[in-house]
This record gives sequence, C-alpha cells and structure tokens, in this order.
Amino acid sequence: MIRDALLDDVPALVALETRCFETDRLSARSFRRFLSKGKATLLVDTDGAALNAYALVLFHPNTSLARLYSLAVDPDKRGRGLARALLLQAGQRALDHGATRMRLEVHQNNVAAQSLYQELGYRAFAVHPDYYEDHASAVRMEKHLAPHLADDLNQVPYYAQTLNFTCGPACLIMAMKAQATDLAINRQLAPPMWREAPTMCLPAGAGGPGAFCPALPPVRA
Repeated sequence: MIRDALLDDVPALVALETRCFETDRLSARSFRRFLSKGKATLLVDTDGAALNAYALVLFHPNTSLARLYSLAVDPDKRGRGLARALLLQAGQRALDHGATRMRLEVHQNNVAAQSLYQELGYRAFAVHPDYYEDHASAVRMEKHLAPHLADDLNQVPYYAQTLNFTCGPACLIMAMKAQATDLAINRQLAPPMWREAPTMCLPAGAGGPGAFCPALPPVRA
C-alpha cells in the first residue's frame, strides 16, 4: 500500500536508508525536516508494519519544476514493481501540486534505475561530475509530466552555462539550436552575444543588459 509518510515512520525510513545505501544517506533530521516543512511529498510503500520503499519529491517555489530527490526499495523486496508504482504515484502528486516537469539525479553505475526511468519517460539531459560522496558522476534526467501542455519543449536541447554572466546567451543558444538543428553549439557563441546585448541597450557599453537585451541580437540579425 502506498501512503503519505508520517513522522512516526522516521525510524523505519532511516533503517531502510541504511539497508539501501552505503553513502549519501538521508538522516533522521533530514526526514523530519522534509515531513514538516511542507515543500515536499514523501510517499512510502508498506506491507503491514513493514516499510518496503519510499519516494521523496521536492517542489521549487514559484516554478513548475519538481525533483525526485530520493528513491529507495528494500533489497529484499526488489523485483516486485514497487519502484515503478512509487514513481508513477510521485509523478501524479507532482502534477497535482502544479508541476509539469520532474527531474532527478541517478548514479552513473545504476544502470537498472536508469533503464526504469527511461521506460517511464525520463530522458537524460546532462551529467554532473563528482556528484556523490564516492566521487561518481550523476546522470541528470527529466520527464514532462504534462506533455500535452508542453510538447514542443521536448525538442529543445539542453546547453549548460559555462561562463560567468552568460545565462541569457545560454538560453538563447538552446532556442537557436531548437530552430536550427544543424547549428554547432559551444561556448564560443556566448561571449559575442553577451557583448552585443549590452552594447545595443547601453551605447556606452557599461553596466549589465536588461531583461530583453539578450533577445535583440538575433532579432536584429
């Protein structure tokens, strides 16, 4: 049975965390904070008094983004579809909360988990190096929970900002790549965009560009 976790579940959650993970474990204090702050959903699968699995989803204020922060299934209870059921329920809870996208990080060596996420519609969009305590990388994945509302977004490639002050150009590069799939995207594109934007908005070239300035160079072109 899947239900919302209670503060009384914290000892069982910590015990499950210990059985499932050797590093990067959530503490009892962390579980209590997530349960009491109200910016998270913590679902558990139970069988009588036994707590078999949990899924923890965090919500970002003022955005439509949710994050699957942690998922754990008792090693003795794996292979029964518990993770799949929790993921589906977590996605529905996130959608009910107003989120349209769910993101997560998964250990680079956890091939089974990555395969499950892919089966459920998640796609890899980045790799975060040295993410875990064992210095392994994390594969970042995302799923559109309401694709009928944002179908076009599935075609937008991800480009991470690699230079200071180039968040605007990074967003613009992604938009350009979506429109011109043969465009080679790299960090060399960002500095000219950044320089041209404040120059167009501020003829003296001093200060930072306003919110609409990064859009002017491609419009002029």
